[in-house]
Amino acid sequence: MTPREPITHPSPTPAPGSEPLARLTSDHRDWRAVTVEHLDGERYAVGVRGHLLLVDQPLADGGSDTAPTPTELLAAALASCVAFYAGRFLDRHGFSRRGLRVVTSFTMAEDRPARIAALAVTVTAPSLPEERRSAFLAVIRHCTVHNTLHQEPQVDIDVR
Repeated sequence: MTPREPITHPSPTPAPGSEPLARLTSDHRDWRAVTVEHLDGERYAVGVRGHLLLVDQPLADGGSDTAPTPTELLAAALASCVAFYAGRFLDRHGFSRRGLRVVTSFTMAEDRPARIAALAVTVTAPSLPEERRSAFLAVIRHCTVHNTLHQEPQVDIDVR
């Protein structure tokens, strides 16, 4: 695959002390790279192909609760990936995406290391006939994020 050209979006107005916001939305980044920079407190700016996401922590964990946590984004990645595959399946087979909804809930492990212990995904697809459910389920169970969670990738962490 070749890198895609960045999508240009207007940069959000940076809050005082949050200079990374403009840089993360304007930098040309490899489409497979994600860059995270500290803003303030427990808030971080996440740059993805010229898009900007924020992460934070709840008040109870020392954050200001202005954005989802990284753990919530992992659950959101799974839900949105399943939704994408579900939508493509529905389109391919002539069914409407109207009412398509994916909800992912998660439970944190009670022991160490800190991690998600369980994820539950519920897909609502009102237009899907009963006789197509098993094929639909087979497709959505093979979304990229679900596959990654089942076959853990090699993760290398380097400090510079």
